[in-house]
Amino acid sequence: MKKIFASIIAISLFAACSKDFLERSPVDEQTETSFYQTPDQALQALVAVYNQLNIGDYDNIHLVSELASDNCFGGGGTSDLVWKQWDRFQEASNMNLGLWQKYYTGIYRANVLLSKIDGVNWGTDSTLKNTYVAEARFLRAYFYFDLARFFGNVPLATKPLTVSEYNMPQATPADVYKQIAEDLKYAAEKLPAVAYQGIPTSNYGRVTKWAAQALIGRVFLYYTGYYNQNDLAGVVTKAQAASYLENIINAGGYGLVDSFPRLWQASAASFVGEDNKETIWSIKFTHKGLGNWDQHNGNRMQVDIGIRSQVLNPYYKGWGAGTVNSKLWNAYDGADTRRNASIISIEDENLTAYAIGDQSQYTGYFWKKYMPLNDGNADSKGGNFQIDNYFDDVIIRYADVLLMAAELNLGTDLGKAQGYYNQVRDRAFLNTTSRKTLTATNGKSLIMEERRLEFALEGLRYWDLLRQGMSVAKAAIDNSSSDAQFNVSFRTETQGLFKIPEQEINLSSGVYRQNPGWAN
Repeated sequence: MKKIFASIIAISLFAACSKDFLERSPVDEQTETSFYQTPDQALQALVAVYNQLNIGDYDNIHLVSELASDNCFGGGGTSDLVWKQWDRFQEASNMNLGLWQKYYTGIYRANVLLSKIDGVNWGTDSTLKNTYVAEARFLRAYFYFDLARFFGNVPLATKPLTVSEYNMPQATPADVYKQIAEDLKYAAEKLPAVAYQGIPTSNYGRVTKWAAQALIGRVFLYYTGYYNQNDLAGVVTKAQAASYLENIINAGGYGLVDSFPRLWQASAASFVGEDNKETIWSIKFTHKGLGNWDQHNGNRMQVDIGIRSQVLNPYYKGWGAGTVNSKLWNAYDGADTRRNASIISIEDENLTAYAIGDQSQYTGYFWKKYMPLNDGNADSKGGNFQIDNYFDDVIIRYADVLLMAAELNLGTDLGKAQGYYNQVRDRAFLNTTSRKTLTATNGKSLIMEERRLEFALEGLRYWDLLRQGMSVAKAAIDNSSSDAQFNVSFRTETQGLFKIPEQEINLSSGVYRQNPGWAN
C-alpha cells in the first residue's frame, strides 16, 4: 500500500477509458496542484476513479470468487498454477497482489478527488458537486467492500496519506464496514432519483441512487451474516436495508427481462442488450484498446474463462479457467431455463470438434455467461482476443434486489417475501407452477438455493456461502474424487479470507498482520 499512496495522479490516467461518458479526451500534462480547478477537471478525476474498475487480468475478483466457491475448479492449462491455488486454498507469496493494488489505487484516487473538490470553482451549481462527491464515495465504498470481504483486516484511509501515515495499522472490520455504510448512505441520499427510463444512455455505467441502495442491501446481508451482527456497523438497520430495496422496487423503474437467456450475449439475436431494465449497475468495457496492453478497456476476465485454445461456434477461444463443477449443472431442474443459459455443456451442445489438449480439470462444462463469442470477436474488430473482449460485467441485477428483499422480509412479511421470490422463479421456468412455498423454517434455505441458480458464475456464490457460516461453506466447497485433481478441501481456519500479499506485509515493516491460516 505504501507504493500506492506514494504515487501522484497523472493526467495520462484519465485517457484510459471505457464507454460513453468515460471516453474523455486526453489533456496536456499538468501538476496535481494546478489541476482540480474546474468542473470538467473534477469529472476527469472522477473518470480516473471509475477507470480502476476495469483493472484485472487473471486475478479478477469475479473469477477468483467463483474459483473459491463450489461452482468451479481452477482449470486453465496443465501448467497454470494460480487458478488452481485459489480453487484449492493453497498459497503463493503474492498471488493476491494485483487485487490489493487495484483497490487501493482506486481508493487513493477517490480520496484525492474528495480532498480537492472544495477547491473546484463550481459557480452556483452545488448539485453537480454533490453528485460527483456521491459517485466518488460510492466507488470508495465498493472498493473497500471487495477488500474487506477478500482480506478481512485492511488499512482504512479516507484521505491522502502523508509519509508518516503510510504504515497505518489495519482497521477492525467494524470500522471499515462503518465507513462503507456511511459512504453508501451518502450516495443513496445525494444521487438524484431518476428512474431507469429517464437515465440518459450516455450515463450508463455511472452509479445511481438505485445502485447505492442495492449495494447497501448486499453489504448489510454479508456483514450481518458473516460477522453475526444485527445491523450494519451501527449505521444501517435491517428495516432500513429492506426499505432501500423496497424503494428500488417501487420507484427505480427496473424489472425482470422476460426471458432469462436473453440477459446474456450467447443468446445471440435474442439478446436484449446491455444496459437493459434489469441492469442496476455494470462495469463497462469496450474493444477500443485495439491490442494496446497499456490500456484496460477490455474485459480481460473473458479470455480466462473461454474454451481453451479453440474456436467452437458460436464461442471464441480462451484459456479454459474456471471449469464448471458438474454439481452445479446437476443442481438445476431440467426445465429451468437458467441451466443452459448459464453453462456450456460440451455434450449437450454437440460440440464434437472439442479437443481436451492441455486443458486441466476438464469437466465437460464451461461458463456460458461472459463466454467470448466468435461473431464480433475482438480479433475481428482489430484488437487482441486476450485483452479486448468487451462484454460488460453486470454487478447488480434487479433479480438480486428481489431476492435480497425476499430474504430481509422473511421474518416480517412472509407474503411479500414469497411474491418477490416467485417473480424470479416464474421467470426461470416460464410458468407459475414451479414455485416453492417459503416458510419460517425453510425460507432462508430456499432463497439461498435460488440465488445459487440465478447468479451462477456472476461472482456471488462464494460470499453467499461465507455469510451462512464456515460449516455451510465447507460442506458445499469440499470435493472428493477418485481423480486427485478435483479434490478440494476448504480450510475453515482461514475463515474464508485470502492471503494478504507478502510484499505488503514486508513493506509495512511488520505493522500488518497476516490472516489466520496463511503463512507470512
